[in-house]
Amino acid sequence: MRILVTGGAGFIGSTLVDRLLADGGEVVAIDNFDPFYAPSRKRSNLAVALTNPRFRLVETDIRDGDSVRRVVADFEPDAIAHLAAKAGVRPSIEQPSTYTEVNVIGTVHLLEAACRLSRLPRFIFASSSSVYGDRPDAPFRETDAVDHPISPYAASKKASELFAHTFHHLHGLPVTGLRFFTAYGPRNRPDLAIAKFTKLIDQGEPVPMFGDGTTRRDYTYVDDIVDGVVRAIDRCTTHHLYNLGNSSPISLRAMIAAIGKALGKTPLIDPRPEQPGDVRQTYADIHRAEAELGYAPRLPFAEGIARYVDWYRANVLTENRGL
Repeated sequence: MRILVTGGAGFIGSTLVDRLLADGGEVVAIDNFDPFYAPSRKRSNLAVALTNPRFRLVETDIRDGDSVRRVVADFEPDAIAHLAAKAGVRPSIEQPSTYTEVNVIGTVHLLEAACRLSRLPRFIFASSSSVYGDRPDAPFRETDAVDHPISPYAASKKASELFAHTFHHLHGLPVTGLRFFTAYGPRNRPDLAIAKFTKLIDQGEPVPMFGDGTTRRDYTYVDDIVDGVVRAIDRCTTHHLYNLGNSSPISLRAMIAAIGKALGKTPLIDPRPEQPGDVRQTYADIHRAEAELGYAPRLPFAEGIARYVDWYRANVLTENRGL
């Protein structure tokens, strides 16, 4: 297959690129190397892919509609895996217009470009567990109402789901939305809690714990997420929406303890007030993805953290030492 991956240099995107190439696909990745974190880190994510003759990187911004249309028209992909986004709940509160431009307008540019092709591609896009908002009832199901997002990031993802459905309705575009639940693992974005806490614990510095430590996240290993994406690409025929999670939430305190154990160090806790935009829990009901995609997350959290720590020691520590 010929697959276009947006956000292809990012954490999940680059892992997907590697998987698609390993499966024999021809891949074009779009990325603008947004300085949200070091572009050098993203370029290193694609080091292996760039040696593959079936891979090409296009550096452009999905806010540039003309550029997006040119890339899609030239490549004529069988499928588009749209993962590019401005990420992060807390930064979106400070930059709501930028998050709207990238996450909503950028998505519309890709949908429009896809519908201009003579043969409609499969369109798979990353949504987020954040669309479920702050709710005490769990697990979260795709049939639940998601009308009360509590951050601009969450609102932008909900808006993208609505636009995808609209383009499916108007043009017959096969679309599949995937609500990711807190991906983690090698290449983890440095702004995410697991990456930040690993560095702090390793350096013997206090870990800021917001709230009382009982908030829970449905941490999902990146390879399990990517397997779900590949399965969704293979089965995208009409309009679909799936949760991709682990269906086993981990408390903040337990997450910190697991990192400490993997590092062989005792975390120092710095209690902090709860953060605006944070939710109490995320918890995926994955029965639909299991039944329709054959999705089956395999890696237990403790093993996933151990693998991340191994990657951190081999890559981030080396990078920080300038070796």
